[in-house]
Amino acid sequence: MKLPTPQQALWLSIAAALSTLGMKFGAWWLTDSVGYLSDALESLVNVAGATFALAMVSLARAPADPEHPYGHGKAEYFSAAFEGVLIFLAALAILVAAGERLLDPRPIGALGVGTALSVAASLLNFAVARVLFRVGRAHRSLALEADARHLMTDVWTTAGVIAGVALASLSGWNRLDPLIAAAVAMNILREGWQLMHRSVDGLMDRALADDEIARIEAVLKSFESEGCSFERLRTRASGSTRFAHVVLRVPGHWSVTRAHDLADAVEAAVERAGIVLSTHVEPQ
Repeated sequence: MKLPTPQQALWLSIAAALSTLGMKFGAWWLTDSVGYLSDALESLVNVAGATFALAMVSLARAPADPEHPYGHGKAEYFSAAFEGVLIFLAALAILVAAGERLLDPRPIGALGVGTALSVAASLLNFAVARVLFRVGRAHRSLALEADARHLMTDVWTTAGVIAGVALASLSGWNRLDPLIAAAVAMNILREGWQLMHRSVDGLMDRALADDEIARIEAVLKSFESEGCSFERLRTRASGSTRFAHVVLRVPGHWSVTRAHDLADAVEAAVERAGIVLSTHVEPQ
């Protein structure tokens, strides 16, 4: 089965986020549970995050231009950072609501229907997260992976909320409901921090993964029989695009044309591995 494009996957995420948002706010309205309210607020973040991710993924895949000769790939890192900030804001809102409910505990109502809505929303999030993970890894998209990780956090959050609200209802200890909401807030704060850390790390031109560097080195080694050698390999990632630079040393008696042709062949071979290589030719 053909995978959807990153943009198609994010449209799916937006549609799912709007659907789950309605279901989770319905669960909160029926139960008046601050735990379910915390879950609904996180779904509000899903809508905003997926919408911004769609804009950034579209920008990241725009062709290079004179002002951005290396493309726009780093736009995806802004998406992850934006979603991290939204998660922090949602967590603060949840903590405020939980604090108010701790001071003024209330009984939980209509638990059966509210819980059914939350379960349905969680299953939908799980299915969409699986799609986003697959597409994100296939296209090396940080924005899609960030959105998928957030949705999976939402799934586990909902499971915790359902368990906590059920215990509060069965035990009659109403303060358990806001305590569960506060625990949810702390969990999504951790997820927000991880997203922001990955975003900043990417903006600082992180080197490629070891397996990608190994692929480059294998290609370079295959050309050493031509009488050349390679030095000072450097790599960096820019969104879904991978870049590398290497010094190509050739025998001093070679003509410029011969050295240039070899450099072109090396760059083309590495590009077939999905990495844009630039070479600097020097004599041995």
